[in-house]
Amino acid sequence: MDKKRMTPMKIVRVLALAMILAASSSLAQVVMPERGAAADMKRSVFGLGFAGGPASGLGLSFRHHLPSVMSYQIIGGIIKVDDRMSYSIGGEVQMDLARTEVVRFFAAGGVSYFYSGKASHNEMDGPGRIGLGLGGELYAKSGIHTSLELLFTYFNDGTVLPLPQLGFHYYFM
Repeated sequence: MDKKRMTPMKIVRVLALAMILAASSSLAQVVMPERGAAADMKRSVFGLGFAGGPASGLGLSFRHHLPSVMSYQIIGGIIKVDDRMSYSIGGEVQMDLARTEVVRFFAAGGVSYFYSGKASHNEMDGPGRIGLGLGGELYAKSGIHTSLELLFTYFNDGTVLPLPQLGFHYYFM
């Protein structure tokens, strides 16, 4: 077995370490509905929704905007039909580059692991992924935000592709 392959546990450990480091340097990002940007600079904002992309995973998403220019997101989803199972787990760290009342531009880095196959064998060639790129988030309506990203994604089979990611989140405190 190749010792340089990234196992799911290694990916989870790297993701956990990144979240701990991001939490230690905290300020805020997304503007809550009916509030100004200055009011939210000193508190955390949380979001729940759906996100999908090859670098950060596909499924339900939890996003935490720290009271800083940093935020993180945890994404996971699973589907099981008969003896076949597909799932992904991943995460992303974002750093604001510019922010207004309705739009936010950020740099992003993500990591994920995808599985598809029977219980004992992953049929995917490059299940481990790491991505780095840029994104934007737009306030839609009543606390709902949509985001679009373009991350250069490295697959652990050696492939590197610039791929999009999409997310929809509802923010609350």
